[in-house]
Amino acid sequence: MKLAIQCVIVKILLVVSPVLTIAHEGHDHSSQTRSTRIWTFKDMSPPVHGAFVSSVDGKVQIRREDGVVVPIDIAKIVETDQQWIDQKVKRIRELNDKKLSSIRLVQTAAPKSNSRPGIAATFEPFAKLNAIKYRQDNDFFYVESNGIPDHRMMVGITAWQQQVPIPQSYFGDNSWRIPLFPTVAKNPMSAKSNFFRGAIALAANGVPIFNPIKNDERTDTLLAGELDEFGGHCGRGDDYHYHIAPTHLQEAVGTGTPIAYALDGYPIYGYTEPDGKAVKGLDAFNGHETPELGYHYHATKTYPYLNGGFHGEVVERGGQVDPQPRASSVRQALPPLRGAKIVGFDQPKPDSYKLTYDMQGKKGTVSYSLAKDGSAEFTYVEPNGRSRTENYAANRRGGGGGGRGNAGGGPGPGGRNGGNDGPPPRNDQRPPQRDRQPPANNPMKESSLEPTSNNQSKGLVVSSPAFEANGLIPADYTCDGASASPPINWKGAPEGTKSFAVSLWHNAPDQVKSYWLIYNIPAGVSQLQKNDKATGTMGLNDKKKAGYDPMCSKGPGIKKYHITVYALSSDLDLNPKNANRASLLKAIEKITLAEYTLDFQYERKR
Repeated sequence: MKLAIQCVIVKILLVVSPVLTIAHEGHDHSSQTRSTRIWTFKDMSPPVHGAFVSSVDGKVQIRREDGVVVPIDIAKIVETDQQWIDQKVKRIRELNDKKLSSIRLVQTAAPKSNSRPGIAATFEPFAKLNAIKYRQDNDFFYVESNGIPDHRMMVGITAWQQQVPIPQSYFGDNSWRIPLFPTVAKNPMSAKSNFFRGAIALAANGVPIFNPIKNDERTDTLLAGELDEFGGHCGRGDDYHYHIAPTHLQEAVGTGTPIAYALDGYPIYGYTEPDGKAVKGLDAFNGHETPELGYHYHATKTYPYLNGGFHGEVVERGGQVDPQPRASSVRQALPPLRGAKIVGFDQPKPDSYKLTYDMQGKKGTVSYSLAKDGSAEFTYVEPNGRSRTENYAANRRGGGGGGRGNAGGGPGPGGRNGGNDGPPPRNDQRPPQRDRQPPANNPMKESSLEPTSNNQSKGLVVSSPAFEANGLIPADYTCDGASASPPINWKGAPEGTKSFAVSLWHNAPDQVKSYWLIYNIPAGVSQLQKNDKATGTMGLNDKKKAGYDPMCSKGPGIKKYHITVYALSSDLDLNPKNANRASLLKAIEKITLAEYTLDFQYERKR
């Protein structure tokens, strides 16, 4: 423990000596409390308008209004600006000396393994309720939770995508991590143009907070009616999360304590300063610096609602902060149910939930129970009274493995050093058992098509001579190689089959993507050759082109893809200009005799 505290002291000394924290931006360049200034040169060169970042080795780092950080020789600027820098350096050193003294006091008075920095005060009220657990190492503060808050969820949503809250496994290597010693970013990144996937902050109750703008990169989730009365909803992995600052948590943590922490390590406070005073001088990220707190973000009632980007250093990969935990669901993601308003959400007993929605005055429900082995039973009751029950097998939830990708690491309960290997998507949901989804206006229409564990229907079986089921597809069939379409074999088509259709697809976090579509394959055909362009009629992929679109994943890690073959009772008469996956699924709805999905994996070469 002594060594750990010494490491902390060294870190602070490194921060104090060469690098100085940024002050909040203002507009009065003569003010000694604001860091946005007009920096004037002795040789009458054009002045620079920007914010002070740091002073090191005779140079001052200035962040211009366009966000670019530039170094300026202190000796070249006028005397008044040099004096301003001296006073700023002195003021920040005094602040850091206080922090260093506090650390030394902890070392002297309580050299115990449970010594924690101030960040713990935010999460302690919920740790006492056993809603979360936390731990730390020399660099990070880790929070474990199931992502389910103790308040009512989902009620008030008027734009619903049929997701429901399912507890997540944000534990061990799949826990949330927050830097103990955030560093100012050289090139701060805005949430207006980045981070449309995954979380950008973590609330005090262990619930993640996502970008207020959804992953279509334009829709404000609050204004669109997608959020409940507490500012949350569920993602495609049935993972509950907030999209605005959870200011309702202020009562639990106290008015002087942050309600959340951004994933760059800086705290997020409520609508006022801890002393109750009005917040002034926020930058574009909803943050500023005060002598008492240093840099921190604030909640606001208008966009960006919380941190509108990252003042601190983060790694962006695949459109989100990396690493961070995975979320997953036992069932497939469904399309929006237009016209529905969620009016009730109850937990009748442990691990059982019931969501009630209203459509034109009639009620529908989704009731579900979660078993200890991870499986789930869902009962859907439509507003017209029809119902169906579906059982879903257990799915790997959260982390596993080793390497990079997810939040984790650090010693502590349930943890181990290192994170998880694989991509860090907002969802890691199990692919649907069949390559179709219910129509947007009727979530129950496919009640007769229950998911099966072996993904097989009436004897139809699909395979490929190029790869094994659930195996890695060779590079030759991806953008890393020749971009050829893979060979496929099938057998066991039922009697009455008149044609076949083939779909290659991927259940991405924000949509189902289509890469290859062929229909009107003659009933006597039982295979597609490598790079086959002559068999059947080629449909449109997501790029609106007739042909094979090779996988070319942007994110790191292994991803799962699917090839579904349909045995149909007739040929299809599709408009070639609109022969996409959605059109095909609608056309085959009543003529599908059997179907089988062959899963495979792909990892992009780097």
